[in-house]
Amino acid sequence: MSEEEKEFWELRLYVAGQTPRSLTALANLRKICEEHLAGKYHIEIIDLLKNPQLARGDQILAVPPS
Repeated sequence: MSEEEKEFWELRLYVAGQTPRSLTALANLRKICEEHLAGKYHIEIIDLLKNPQLARGDQILAVPPS
């Protein structure tokens, strides 16, 4: 198996609630991933409203307004 075949992407999408912008961002990310990384990625969605402590650990200083 070549290195390219072994390649797998772990992606994180940080959102602040399920807003129209968050849903659009997820749809756009999935579309890009399917076009370029089909079957070779996983998207972890991190909602900073539900888990605000993750922002500090991942060095996120601000989130855009809803």
